[in-house]
Amino acid sequence: MDTTPDPRRWWGLAAIGLAQLMVVLDMTIVNIAMPTAQADLGISDADRQWIITAYTLAFGGLLLLGGRMGDVFGRKRIMIIGLAGFAAASAFGGLSQTFAMLIIARALQGMFAALLAPAALSMLNVTFTEPRERARALGVYGAIAGGGAAIGLMLGGLLTQYVDWRWTLTVNVPIAVVAIIGTVMFLHDHSTHGIHAKLDVPGAVLATGGLLAIVYGLSEAEQNGWTSTLVLSMFAIGAVLLTAFILVERRTPHALLPLHLMRDRNRAGALLTVGLTQIGMFGVFLFLTYYLQGVQGFSPMKTGFAFLPMVLGMMSGAVGISARLLPRVGPRRLMLPGMLIAASALAFLTQIQVDSSYWLHIFPGLIALGLGMGMTFMPSMATATGGVRGTDAGVVSATLNTTQQVGGSIGIALLNTVAATATANWIADNAATTPAEMAQAAVHGFTTAMWISVSAVLLAALTAAILINVRPTHGRGSTPVAPATGVPANDQAVAVTAASHEGGPAEMRP
Repeated sequence: MDTTPDPRRWWGLAAIGLAQLMVVLDMTIVNIAMPTAQADLGISDADRQWIITAYTLAFGGLLLLGGRMGDVFGRKRIMIIGLAGFAAASAFGGLSQTFAMLIIARALQGMFAALLAPAALSMLNVTFTEPRERARALGVYGAIAGGGAAIGLMLGGLLTQYVDWRWTLTVNVPIAVVAIIGTVMFLHDHSTHGIHAKLDVPGAVLATGGLLAIVYGLSEAEQNGWTSTLVLSMFAIGAVLLTAFILVERRTPHALLPLHLMRDRNRAGALLTVGLTQIGMFGVFLFLTYYLQGVQGFSPMKTGFAFLPMVLGMMSGAVGISARLLPRVGPRRLMLPGMLIAASALAFLTQIQVDSSYWLHIFPGLIALGLGMGMTFMPSMATATGGVRGTDAGVVSATLNTTQQVGGSIGIALLNTVAATATANWIADNAATTPAEMAQAAVHGFTTAMWISVSAVLLAALTAAILINVRPTHGRGSTPVAPATGVPANDQAVAVTAASHEGGPAEMRP
């Protein structure tokens, strides 16, 4: 793979960042607009969940296929198709006049996001190959990935309150146009020599079907219960299909997910860390949004801006700390303190009460949570996506995005169930009837579920401590390139290389 630095690569990073922002933004910007959209289109309480679920089903289920399509047909081409399709689907959603139109638009958004997200991340990985530059680029990307969800809440509140809920969808159109122009002008596909990828159709069908079944089961767990026939059937079908997928991939020359990539302990540890930390993140977005609007009486715009401290914390953690220190200290020494800070912040937020002060009880927790997550996301993504062949960059990026999506889906389903059960038990135990007592019951449910988030982040820290052992580069000496990978052999700061299964020299191993 050609590793000559592109002189326009930083402008290309701006296009990649816009694409990632649009995908992450859409996961949360619609949340605050849901009550208004529900009333406008006459959507029932039972059906309103599909405004979110239609997106997550298509996105989570098609990510691996989308990642491999970028490897086969060209990442720049797939990125442009994803951007254009996402913009068109967003415009269609903004013009929706019925519930069915809105759900179709959300599903189409998820489908094109599954093309766009892995293409954008893999373009970053093949554009920035020098260790220090790649660390800085991933720091920016990580800040966008982590903070984009909070920005979506702020922008969603602003648009819903002062413009119209439909603009929470339509706002993607101008963003996509600018990103397409930047992609055409500043990004290009890096060529590979002697390596030809093909589309693994059986693997695509099995992986997509298995992930769709599991994500659908998770989305239905809140409403039907974890032991319902529907949920258990979906989990069983998903498990069978994914088991068959693994068996097929072991015998397929051009596998959709090359299994040797998952044998790397560092990559596996980074992916598990990302998935587990998503539970903590989604818990905060979910419960604090309801807490601020339903208990504290915040407006949609005020609720959105209340999350701004977390965005600032993430930017500081990802760009100000991780991007600067990663080449010197390695990922584990950043991830462990980052996750411990995040877990402490979540534990602090479990102490909120009905009459808690935002500045005393919420603001400090959000700042610390953002800082910890920013320190964690950037080195996690770097370790998970680095050290692969050029033709595998897309599928590894898709695997990372799939882990994030599935982790978030598990978080929503699990935390909602725990919170609802705790709230119902508190009401029954205290014979609650008054509005004040009902508010207290809701806060009890939120804080009880948040302890699950604390446990998940601590488990992620333990996983990183055991599995991740990448050494730092310290920024010294030359940076030889690993044969057949196009990745600097000593790029231990951002990823463990594929030496163990590519026959590289001994110094490439962690």
